[in-house]
Amino acid sequence: VSHRPGLAVKIGPAISNMQKAKQIVTVYGTLQQPFWHLPEPTDCQSGPGHFRKLWAFTGPGFLMSIAYLDPGNIESDLQCGAIAGFKLLWVLLGATVLGLLCQRLAVRLGVVTGMDLAQICRYYYPKAPRWILWILVEIAIIGSDMQEVIGTAIAFSLLSSGRIPLWGGVLITIIDTLFFLFLDKYGLRKLEAFFALLITIMAVTFGYEYVVVKPDQREVLKGMFYPYCSGCGSPELLQAVGIIGAIIMPHNIYLHSSLVKSRVVDRKQKQEVSEANMYYMIESSIALFVSFLINLFVMAVFAEAFYNKTNQDAYDVCQNSSSPHADVFPSNNDSLSVDIYKGGVILGCFFGPAALYIWAVGILAAGQSSTMTGTYAGQFVMEGFLNLKWSRFYRVLFTRSCAIIPTVFVAAFKDVEHLTGMNDLLNVLQSILLPFALLPVLTFTSMRPLMCDFVNGLIGKIVAILLIALIMAINLYFVFVYIPMLDSIPLYVLAAVLLFFYAVFNLYLVRLCSIYLSVVNYNCPHSMGMLGVATCISFSKCKTIQGTVELVSLTFLSCCQFLALDVLPGTWGRVSVLGEAPTVLI
Repeated sequence: VSHRPGLAVKIGPAISNMQKAKQIVTVYGTLQQPFWHLPEPTDCQSGPGHFRKLWAFTGPGFLMSIAYLDPGNIESDLQCGAIAGFKLLWVLLGATVLGLLCQRLAVRLGVVTGMDLAQICRYYYPKAPRWILWILVEIAIIGSDMQEVIGTAIAFSLLSSGRIPLWGGVLITIIDTLFFLFLDKYGLRKLEAFFALLITIMAVTFGYEYVVVKPDQREVLKGMFYPYCSGCGSPELLQAVGIIGAIIMPHNIYLHSSLVKSRVVDRKQKQEVSEANMYYMIESSIALFVSFLINLFVMAVFAEAFYNKTNQDAYDVCQNSSSPHADVFPSNNDSLSVDIYKGGVILGCFFGPAALYIWAVGILAAGQSSTMTGTYAGQFVMEGFLNLKWSRFYRVLFTRSCAIIPTVFVAAFKDVEHLTGMNDLLNVLQSILLPFALLPVLTFTSMRPLMCDFVNGLIGKIVAILLIALIMAINLYFVFVYIPMLDSIPLYVLAAVLLFFYAVFNLYLVRLCSIYLSVVNYNCPHSMGMLGVATCISFSKCKTIQGTVELVSLTFLSCCQFLALDVLPGTWGRVSVLGEAPTVLI
């Protein structure tokens, strides 16, 4: 069978006859075909001029940026403004820039290989790690969908002055999802235009709040470009790490790597690949700049109006207003605590009913805009990891059912504070699951056999490593913050078990990543493939570095082998990703 240099791909257990090899080639020979349920790719080569080409590539970046504007982000913004004032605007700016760097890796992977991150994970990782990764990413997607459900339910409650109960708002989200499925039939470009409209609604509504409140522009600029937080303690630090967890979401990296496949790029031409990477980077930068402005509006509004305020201040103003939600705030001198529900109420108390309803419209747009992107991400992840093709209706039904069941329970039997408290925990969950997107995308974009001339450079590797180290430190901080809150021995035991497996799996992925980052130099031939090298190291067929990472990773591999989870790779081949019809060499 002929071959071209490119992607190393697992082609199953040892193959003893050519007939089975031909079957495998037949299966994998269609990798370049757009088997996602996306519309036909858009031709980006028509028409002269940079602007027309940029317009042809415009769309995936704005769909991706919606994850930076979901209700979880809005809640993180307003809480940060109310607790820390303008002091942490630089964290918001830095997190957005880091998010752009992560999206750049996802874009390059999709453009250069013609495959998305989940699909490449299926070919490179063995069965057990692949299934674990899929489950963890699905949890992240369901968690994100729960935030969208919460935001939409709260928006309906505010718009109806409480006439629609929270649990009723949760159930309404089933209907709006069906509307997006209907809209999706008209094509990807029209869907992209509709989401651009929702982003515009958020910009207008939250921009209106910004104009009404009139934050001190000098303080805004100082908070953005002066990376210091004087007088900050544990609450401010918790808000800072919460911003990063809310901004950079794991499923968004998988989503973006797949969305870029909707544009036709001749991957045999290096110049066209470079051009596509450039235009996608420009589009993503513009999209994330818009999302940063919207997040800035929210944080600055609450920093100006409600920083250093107490519950008594809010109570007095709301009692003197005509707000139907005047009894939300207790009459005490504790620091003002806000969420996306109380945020709308207090804006209405201080600046009139129009501010409340405009806020609710913005929250509704945030929840709705995130709905379909979560559906896309879930479908891409499931098909990529499992090669399991579901219709979009069943995919939405699965994700939304998993999101609605716990949310409607909390909404029906608890109050709005428990519902928004769930939102905060979901932000933490996104941060905890983030390494399971960052480590694979960094690993694959650092592999020269896969990326060729577009492999990560030294600076890119260093920045990505520092980002992953930062995320790990944040997750460690969350552990120390939340573990002491557990009030029973069984919960402590469960947390310890989950923490152990979480750490072991992270070390496993870090170890594989370090091989292709050349952080650790092993004398294993690259022709063995990534997991071939890992196996070589695990069983001491070459020189190893003794240490904790080696011992724990080897323990994990041995345990998986004992449990017959097929961690060890079988026969490896190579498949081209730069040609039109990939073929495998046995």
